[in-house]
Amino acid sequence: MSDLLTSSTVDVYRSQIARTASRVAARFAETRQPASGASLGELQELVDRVDLAGAGVGTPSAIREVDELFLAHAVWFHHPLYAAHLNCPVAIPAVAAETILAAVNTSVDTYDQSTVGTLMERRLIETVTEWVGFAAGDGIFTSGGTQSNFHALFLAREAALAEIEGSRTATIARLVVFTAASSHFSVGKSSLLLGLADDAVVEVADDGEGRMLPAELDAAVSAAVADGRVPMAVVATAGTTDRGVIDDLAGIAAVCDARGLWLHVDAAYGGGLLLSSRRRHLLDGIERARSVTVDFHKSFFQPVSSSSLLVRDPRDLAAGAWHADYLNPLENHEPNQVDKSLQTTRRFDALKLWVTLRSMGAAQIGALFDAVIDLAADAGDLVEADPELELIARTQLSTVLFRVCPEGASPLMQDELVAGVRRVLFESGRALVAKTVIDGRPCLKLTLLNPDTTLDDVREILEMVKDTATALAGISPDLVAAEASA
Repeated sequence: MSDLLTSSTVDVYRSQIARTASRVAARFAETRQPASGASLGELQELVDRVDLAGAGVGTPSAIREVDELFLAHAVWFHHPLYAAHLNCPVAIPAVAAETILAAVNTSVDTYDQSTVGTLMERRLIETVTEWVGFAAGDGIFTSGGTQSNFHALFLAREAALAEIEGSRTATIARLVVFTAASSHFSVGKSSLLLGLADDAVVEVADDGEGRMLPAELDAAVSAAVADGRVPMAVVATAGTTDRGVIDDLAGIAAVCDARGLWLHVDAAYGGGLLLSSRRRHLLDGIERARSVTVDFHKSFFQPVSSSSLLVRDPRDLAAGAWHADYLNPLENHEPNQVDKSLQTTRRFDALKLWVTLRSMGAAQIGALFDAVIDLAADAGDLVEADPELELIARTQLSTVLFRVCPEGASPLMQDELVAGVRRVLFESGRALVAKTVIDGRPCLKLTLLNPDTTLDDVREILEMVKDTATALAGISPDLVAAEASA
């Protein structure tokens, strides 16, 4: 009997999945810190010991090995002292759905490989576009925000080229994309992959806190046109990665409407506000975009990967369609989603969000996102009230930017402590925080996406940060005097 999942291996499937689930559950129950603290060298040695080219050891032994190798040393996003990146603990209904979609192994590129799965994804996309405010929109699930943003800018490029006669190559060289400096790096990367010019991404001035200024956008577009460039798209951000702020979507949409520009809203982070009962107004204007990115594996608490590209006009997706006789024959009127997606084989990731919505309801997901935003506001107050800490900026979402300032530490030392504090905490595995750069200076960042994290947990992280900084700084009167005279 093979180890493939077939009708003859149902009993094996049942026992192995149950056994595996028990191991994972045990790790969740036993985990006492977000990472093990094992060093890179130690982990590399453990990985190198495994003979991947040898004879098989059987599923029970292989899972036991994975338990000891991976689960013992994984980074646990569900732990309340994990506060580094935009990673979330996942909704249990979505994990259950993962078991289903992995076992069935549906591919939703064509209807004859997925049947009802295609219809369920299309219904879910219809629901999400209604949340955005698109009257008759469409979209497709993607692997993440980077792919969604790339797809949107590809569609924008094709729309711009369709309106201009002449050489395609020459026109591409003149295309420009407008965005703020705090937008996601995928905007610049997409420009590279789409063959645009090196200076195609124009950074529009912001309000000093990362929000693009509509008046500055209008001026930047005028300057580009006067220089012989062709505006391709404007990318507004609903939830910047570091500051967690939201552009003036309505103001930017007004500029785009007046000039006939493609507006893409990257709401990978802030998309959860679509379900918020208290903060939905922060996304006012998003319905005027031509395309929108929403990452469900951030503020909707879904397992990676679960993202989407949404468009106001379904016809825009046709720019990426490609004919292949074996997939989408011309006489076939089935709803083949390969015509919309940049991918061919594609997981039925929509099932995870579908099951979560049916289990928990949309309002509860929105309430969980509101809870982590509330926590970030309280954490900001905590930082602001602490004389050993400096709050760098307020957020509209769930990030906290700060710097640690041990008594007597100069600004230069404060900057140098940032990387050291992050490294020491990471290497210990006790708490995970992130490092970034704001206005040319490094700072620490908490990203709070765990609704079970409490303010006491945040306080514990901050105490670790301060203790670590003090130890690294080795503050003493002699050292302070030496720094002052240097």
